[in-house]
Amino acid sequence: MKFNKNWLEEWVDCSTMSSQELADKLTMAGLEVDAVTPVAPAFSGVIVGEIVGIKQHPDADKLRVCQVAGHPEGTLQVVCGAANARLGLKTPFALIGAILPGDFKIKKAKIRGAESCGMLCAQQELGLSDSSDGIWELPADAPVGANFREWLELDDDIIELDLTPNRGDCLSIKGLAREVYALTGLTHTPLEINKVPPTIDEALDIKIKSSGCGRYDGRVIRNVDISKPTPIWMLERLRRAGVRNINAVVDVTNYVMLELGQPMHAFDLDKLQGGITVRMAHAGENIDLLDGSIKTLTPDTLVIADDSGAIAIAGIMGGAASAVSANTQNIWLESVFFDPMAIAGKARSYGLHTDASHRFERGVDFDLQSDAIERATELLLSITGGKAGKTILMVGYTIEKGKRVRSTSEAFSATKESAEVFNVMLPLRHEKLDSYLGAQLGEAEVTAILQRLGFSVQNKPAERISYVVVPSWRFDINRKKDLIEVDLIEEIARVYGYNKLPSRSITASLDLTAVPETVLPLDTLLQTLVARGYREVISYSFISPELQKQFEPNESSVSVRNPISADLSEMRASLIPSLVRSLQHNLNRQQTRARFFESGLRFRIRDGKIQQQPVFSGLLYGSRMPETWSVDNTVNVDFFDLKGDVEALLAQTGRTGDFSFEATHHPAMHPGQTAAVLECGQPIGIIGALHPELQKTLDIPQPVLVFELEREALLKAREVEFRPLSRFPEVRRDLAVVVARDLPVAELLATVKKTADESLIKLSVFDIYCGEHIDSNRKSVALSLIFQHTSRTLNDVEIAAWISRVVEVLYIEHKASLRN
Repeated sequence: MKFNKNWLEEWVDCSTMSSQELADKLTMAGLEVDAVTPVAPAFSGVIVGEIVGIKQHPDADKLRVCQVAGHPEGTLQVVCGAANARLGLKTPFALIGAILPGDFKIKKAKIRGAESCGMLCAQQELGLSDSSDGIWELPADAPVGANFREWLELDDDIIELDLTPNRGDCLSIKGLAREVYALTGLTHTPLEINKVPPTIDEALDIKIKSSGCGRYDGRVIRNVDISKPTPIWMLERLRRAGVRNINAVVDVTNYVMLELGQPMHAFDLDKLQGGITVRMAHAGENIDLLDGSIKTLTPDTLVIADDSGAIAIAGIMGGAASAVSANTQNIWLESVFFDPMAIAGKARSYGLHTDASHRFERGVDFDLQSDAIERATELLLSITGGKAGKTILMVGYTIEKGKRVRSTSEAFSATKESAEVFNVMLPLRHEKLDSYLGAQLGEAEVTAILQRLGFSVQNKPAERISYVVVPSWRFDINRKKDLIEVDLIEEIARVYGYNKLPSRSITASLDLTAVPETVLPLDTLLQTLVARGYREVISYSFISPELQKQFEPNESSVSVRNPISADLSEMRASLIPSLVRSLQHNLNRQQTRARFFESGLRFRIRDGKIQQQPVFSGLLYGSRMPETWSVDNTVNVDFFDLKGDVEALLAQTGRTGDFSFEATHHPAMHPGQTAAVLECGQPIGIIGALHPELQKTLDIPQPVLVFELEREALLKAREVEFRPLSRFPEVRRDLAVVVARDLPVAELLATVKKTADESLIKLSVFDIYCGEHIDSNRKSVALSLIFQHTSRTLNDVEIAAWISRVVEVLYIEHKASLRN
């Protein structure tokens, strides 16, 4: 939002403040000022001149010799090459000694033998435009001889605000004047809106068929002379606000929008067919817009239509078919209130952004439409002439200051009398206000602040409560019951001044929170993998549908409605694809050894609902050991390297006995190198190698090992118990048993554990052999059993009995025999 300070001073007397002081005041109140720039660069010695005589230069075809009035000493001769120089034209005249932007000094000169005593200036030469087609043509009523800088009020500043989306009420001079008045208490003189009496009895029929339109004001204006130029004072204010001029009608609607904050639109009345209807677009309905684009409308888009179809996208942009042009003589002027929720996001969905959509999305004062159309009518008639019809008002639904909308009839065509306005009294407790601000503000001061902001206040001193009515333009004040009081406190604080509030140290009793030992910190898991050479990665929760299908073909996908790109249009059902993408990224950069892990959410559909589940995933790839001179780094990682890392994670819980591994199948995993991770018999994850076909499809040369575990299971720890170390010696016995080749070793170990005495403190496999002297359908598994008692030394008889029992049970359950 750009505005010039002189315009603001017409509404609130801030002339005693410098532009920088005003900017600082606004910034401290939450209306951040981005820049303060002069309206025009420094120049001097320029007056308003008039060409009173002109003739062709005798020695130059493109030059003319002008006699220019305006200098106190009389007419001066100036040689000018501008094509638009003509008799009677008024233009900026730089006298001898004038200094123009760029430190360019005007001197008396002879041009092709003709004396030139000054220069007729273009806008570009005065630093007021980037380009010019000729000298600046001033209006006929410009005072000849007047100081050009003073006449055009160029000793002014442009202040640019970076308003947050919640402060749409400040997107106008009227709104900014309210803020400055509230912050300073300076004299505030709102613009007096004069009602324009109708001189013709003509109007259009208006129908509102959508609750997105709350109010529609419109009137016919006939016999406008659009050829008449927009006054220079209005053009300058538009220019200083960054708005280019089009024609008098469009300029007036833009001016009223900047002045009052109400976006307006004018249609060529003779191009309209029938009455005006505010409705939702028909599916596939097209509209040619003013910017030359053609849009296919969706049924959730609010439009302004006549009998021929849509003529404007409501609150965003008008259509080209009904646009005001150089031939327009009669117009239909509209001033409308649209519910912000009906406009929000619509402009962006069509690749548009306009001044109107910018305001309607943030909320426009729903009591402003009548004033805006009267103001615009007054300006139009004063510039273009014409005759105005009566203002037609249609209310589509009641405007409640508490809820803002409520349907009044099925057809949405209620009259003004049927629109009910509710003033919701919002309580403000002064005790809570003092508590939040850390300071005691008097009731009179609080009331004055709120009233300057436009709030109505009713005080109850005995109860120390004020009941406040929020004004119609404050859409940012939250109307939820549990938040509204805090919003009022915020308003009081920012107007009172954050810098005035006392600074106090926070005092509070700090109690140490108990940390249960049965909950494992996530950092412990992270550090475990970091210590084993892994690096953490953080990736998007979105992946491409193609990649999702490759890894999780049996999972229903969760699609993103508004994706960043087509490659990120689904929520990931697993973290493994993201890790594989990270691996590919590294392989493309000659990093051939990778160990990654990530802790994040996966998204799956269960029982018709989206389930967000935290998981812990990892990836292993490349050589087992880093490249050094002392080890063989040609050996790649395998399933058991990955299993060892996962077991290290599970060991952190202290519940290793609760976990087990079981062969399983997964469409994206290697059929013979995949295992489910079980917790007390229930699956909590999967480990294994990627399927060779998938690996080939992804163009990865070596096997990829991955795991994914439910994070909740990993964070459940066993409570730590102290066990004294035994002072007695350990006894080791080794067994080599021959079992069926397809028997999982885990089952063999489980049988030994449940059979042996509690003195068995360690059980491990130290060799597996298949080959000569062993049946091809069987294998030899060598076990190490270590026994130790806590209170005595074990003897050979006891050990022999236990070993005999183990061998017997292994034979019974697994047909295991001792290897000779």
